[in-house]
Amino acid sequence: MRSIQRRFKHFSKRNSLTSSLVCFRLSIDGQNFQKRTIRYWFSRLVENDDYNKKEKYQILRDLENSKPP
Repeated sequence: MRSIQRRFKHFSKRNSLTSSLVCFRLSIDGQNFQKRTIRYWFSRLVENDDYNKKEKYQILRDLENSKPP
């Protein structure tokens, strides 16, 4: 099972100085998660200080539209 939360915890442990937004991006790269899954976990895992409120929807759009490598 592909768990965003499990992958996020793994990346955040390995890269303790990396922002939660970057760890989230690494967690979803190449995994083909549905848009609603990405939105759900984004709001729960990424800290609010890591992005500007006005840019939230643009960030989500970029994350959702990213193609797997």
